[in-house]
Amino acid sequence: MRFRLFSHDLGIDLGTANVLIFEDGKGIVVREPSVVAVDKNTGKILQVGAAARNMLGRTPGNVVAMHPLKDGVISDHEMTVKMLQALFRQASRSSMFTPKPRVVICVPSGVTEVEERSVINAAIDAGARRVYLIEEPLAAAMGAGLDIRGPKGQMIVDIGGGTTDVAVLSLNGVAVSSSIKGAGDAMDEAIARYVRRKHGVVIGQVTAEDIKIQIGSVYTRPENISMNIKGRDAKTGMPRELTLMSSEIQEVLRRPARQIADEVLSVLEETSPELVSDISENGITLTGGGSQIWGMDRLLTERTGVICRVADDADSCVAYGCGKSLAWINHMQEGPINIARRRIMRG
Repeated sequence: MRFRLFSHDLGIDLGTANVLIFEDGKGIVVREPSVVAVDKNTGKILQVGAAARNMLGRTPGNVVAMHPLKDGVISDHEMTVKMLQALFRQASRSSMFTPKPRVVICVPSGVTEVEERSVINAAIDAGARRVYLIEEPLAAAMGAGLDIRGPKGQMIVDIGGGTTDVAVLSLNGVAVSSSIKGAGDAMDEAIARYVRRKHGVVIGQVTAEDIKIQIGSVYTRPENISMNIKGRDAKTGMPRELTLMSSEIQEVLRRPARQIADEVLSVLEETSPELVSDISENGITLTGGGSQIWGMDRLLTERTGVICRVADDADSCVAYGCGKSLAWINHMQEGPINIARRRIMRG
């Protein structure tokens, strides 16, 4: 028991766009963009999180700012380890008496066993004592306050930066799930491509994301709003200012939003009729940053015929769910949970 007093368990939402860390007893203690700025010559980490994100597209030749995760999985192991080390230090002011933390990390429901092991190894290398995995939609549902303990079916759509996870849950488990790469990052890339093709202006990833957040929509807005942006003229290379309208961005985002709606429909098709009737009664819950794009709930309601609602504090639901799972960490399975194999056996 004395050991438990000094121990600090962490729940981690290791997202493509942001990393959130929930500390047992304290709540969310870290909320940082998953970006690392590194000196190419020495390999030394210069900045992590918001400070590194501000350097995206603005760094001198010897410095590179990068996302070490892509499409919900680790693409650069070494940089992910260094980023987690810095964030672990930020999360817990450790002392010589503080043991290494036990951590619960969420993974997309489409990961392979190799990708699961990659996440576990990165967390261990960064200083975790033990690592437990939880499926992202399960964590999102718990964080959104859904009752998944009973036999009644609940549907969750978690639209993150790299992946969109769609799942039907009941009896504390995942009945049907799917994960696609169409999510927030794909929308940012679509906006950047459109602005270059239509207006001849090159913009960076940060500007594209700002456009998505401020005037992006996937359903017709009551009024057409505008936004001024700055970029580089593709022909002359000179700075150029441009006004974009929300109606044209809606056209750009329609395709990735349709992919998400199609995935929701295909998961409903695979779901048993009993659970579908529960979902039509309970509605569909949307979580993740992408769910907050204007009209996402309306679009999915129209396409599925089921009422969709955006969860409170949708950005943080997965982190809160990881935090709630810390209560039964002693009963969780350590190491890989073989999501891919379980899906094959369910099929």
